[in-house]
Amino acid sequence: MEEKSFQEMLGKKTAEVQQVISGTLERYLKEKDELPYVHTILEAMEYSFMAGGKRLRPLLMRETYQLLCGEGKSGQTSLGEFMTALEMIHTYSLVHDDLPAMDNDEYRRGKETTWKVYGDGMAVLAGDALMNSAFEIAFSEISRTLSSDKSLEEKGRIAGCGEMLAKKAGIDGMLGGQVADVEAEKKNLPMDMDKILFIHERKTAALIEAAMGIGAMLSGAGEEEINKVLWIARKVGIAFQIQDDVLDVIGDSKELGKSVGSDAQSGKETYVTLCGLEKSKQEVARLSEEAAALLHELPGDHAFLEELILHLIYRKK
Repeated sequence: MEEKSFQEMLGKKTAEVQQVISGTLERYLKEKDELPYVHTILEAMEYSFMAGGKRLRPLLMRETYQLLCGEGKSGQTSLGEFMTALEMIHTYSLVHDDLPAMDNDEYRRGKETTWKVYGDGMAVLAGDALMNSAFEIAFSEISRTLSSDKSLEEKGRIAGCGEMLAKKAGIDGMLGGQVADVEAEKKNLPMDMDKILFIHERKTAALIEAAMGIGAMLSGAGEEEINKVLWIARKVGIAFQIQDDVLDVIGDSKELGKSVGSDAQSGKETYVTLCGLEKSKQEVARLSEEAAALLHELPGDHAFLEELILHLIYRKK
């Protein structure tokens, strides 16, 4: 796929995803706006969620679903709710990451971070509210499906999506990776490749696994296909995080929308500090190419999804 065609398609698909998730969020916040004394937290949630971003995770979920949802399979109306829930979880993690007690970042995506605008206490609450609201949206959809006339298999799938969302966001996933990362940094513990990969597999890759895994589950894919999708997602997630480490060294703060060099300034050990810049770049390329090769083993038209995965190698922001 030519770069121009890919960028045009990426822009179109990202805009479509943005419309779905922003619409779902708007409906949710409108319901809560009737409550007294909560206006500030709703405003902070919306500010955090609508601050921009690549919307990579909901996009990967939708593209995986569409890839595997072949002709003859029923449509799945739960996709929008899970896309939104996952992006809310991702957003809450960023809100908390930026706090003074964590990374102490003042800018993200070219805008002031939530704690800079609303204070660190309200930012903590905004992150908590985004996480809780994500599960409220997801489990409301699960409850709706379980009370419907859908088959037991479909009901089992939707319940499994909720379990995957919770697990990949929790101690077995993103939260566990964040704990290992924070503890290593705050206690100045030595890092090795096993610990770096433990953190990358959970802190970053877990939510990408949730995105593609839930997309596959909602499509009606079989167990073998779902497991293959999860392997692809893990490779993509690790590659994405290594590239993030690379960009912290060579990136442009204007393009990134945040400061660069923060890892070096804080003395934080990353994949780049352990392996060097060139080897890190090579590892990003290797993982992304392996993910693309596995993608070829799945049915359907995967031209755009493959290009999206390989695009991680060249991204500058």
